[in-house]
Amino acid sequence: MSAMRFFALTSAALPLALILLSATFPATAAEKPAAKKKDVIVEQADVNSSPKQHLDQLFSQLKRERDPDKASSIANEIRMEWNDSGSATINLLMQWADKAIEEKRNPAALDFLDEAIALKPDYAESWNRRATLNFVMGNYRKSMSDIERVLDLEPRHFGALSGMAAILSNSGNDQLTLKAWERFLDVYPAERTAQEQVNTLAEKLAGNRT
Repeated sequence: MSAMRFFALTSAALPLALILLSATFPATAAEKPAAKKKDVIVEQADVNSSPKQHLDQLFSQLKRERDPDKASSIANEIRMEWNDSGSATINLLMQWADKAIEEKRNPAALDFLDEAIALKPDYAESWNRRATLNFVMGNYRKSMSDIERVLDLEPRHFGALSGMAAILSNSGNDQLTLKAWERFLDVYPAERTAQEQVNTLAEKLAGNRT
């Protein structure tokens, strides 16, 4: 499993955000069976639907679902869709980047991701992966720039939204952090920790106004 998933920052919101931001990394062999078991919860997709239509269906399900476990299964289905660029070359570059990240060869990983972005700039996940890596390396300005590009391409990208919330939280901007988490919950309303972050920030801001 990628070391990014265990990267710890001071704010309670940041570990969650990093996990969500980097959660599109392929599952390890140990994780795959559990994921398959949960996949049965997701509604049957139209076999004739395009990848975009299938993704739209999954996002509609995610927005309606209120059970956290079922919503998590739908979110995993969405991540699986994101991980397929539709290009064997791009997919291979992403795999090489993942391997380099796990081996802590960050400069090499950045090179692979830069190449993937250059070859297919409209593939949101390569930007998201680079945002995650920049986040881990402490390059928050570069990470935010990549996140903004992800959201231009896919405004529903809950991983990128959580990363945005993390960076804003780290800068101490509670108002904008709250807005980022609210955008997250508009896409993925059943995520409990995100709900807690919204409640905590709303109460804090309300207290500051009294």
